[in-house]
Amino acid sequence: MTGSSLARGMGCALLLAAVRATPDDAQRRAQPLPARDVVVLAAGDIGDCNFTDDRATAALLDSLPGEVLALGDEAYPHGSAYDFSHCYDPAWGRHRARTHPTPGNHEYTDPSARGYFDYFGAAAGPRGKGWYSFDLGAWHVVALNSEVDVSAGSEQERWLRDDLRAHPARCVLAFWHRARFSSGRHGSSAVVAPLWRDLQAAGAELVVQGHDHDYERFDPLDAAGRPDRNGLRSFVVGTGGAQRHGFGAPLPGSVVRSRDYAGVLKLTLRERSYAWEFVPVGGPRPADHGEGTCR
Repeated sequence: MTGSSLARGMGCALLLAAVRATPDDAQRRAQPLPARDVVVLAAGDIGDCNFTDDRATAALLDSLPGEVLALGDEAYPHGSAYDFSHCYDPAWGRHRARTHPTPGNHEYTDPSARGYFDYFGAAAGPRGKGWYSFDLGAWHVVALNSEVDVSAGSEQERWLRDDLRAHPARCVLAFWHRARFSSGRHGSSAVVAPLWRDLQAAGAELVVQGHDHDYERFDPLDAAGRPDRNGLRSFVVGTGGAQRHGFGAPLPGSVVRSRDYAGVLKLTLRERSYAWEFVPVGGPRPADHGEGTCR
């Protein structure tokens, strides 16, 4: 596996004015790539009416083909119907047809996350649960809900183990909101450790999360956070549009950290390998990028 650090010069945040595209334009650019070579574009912590970076990241999506993973906290401050219609939909809403969402803690300001499930409908998975899976090319992709019970033996954890057994793909990607490991303001979430253990036991490759408003990449880690070549490579991508936060002391295995730019993570999923690139708004490219192989 190879990778590189963020390009020099990422010291000052730049704000790129979003170029508005029509819904037809956005959908035309979102045509799926041929099977066995697919792209996903991921970010969380997105729609906040007090900021404009969500429109800038939506403009990035306008020019990038692939499926979109929305990593929770899509609509601030409460994930209500109003927040989705006024603070999320004017930006990322035009990409809803290709978006695979997971909820965040702000969506659960209402304990039933009603605004979230009403907005995304069937794309959000079973109402009240919010976990589901699908295939992209050679990859199996699992969306999990870190805002409800994920303890060992819970309904969701049992579902995950069953789903992984039923889909023994060589390459597996999982995404949810609260980061298992993070050097950011919120830090690591031990609550989701059972999900990590199940994914590692099944030989999964990648985990993508949000919650901390920054970008961070980790080398493969086991469920205890120790470097492990048979662990999971993870990304924190809370750079979808909300105000960004700083970092504390870097955790073991943290390779790249940046709070300077809004942006999206671009993952190219191949038959037995993958490549990543953080695509910043107004920042240098290539920024963080690299490649890995499926175990």
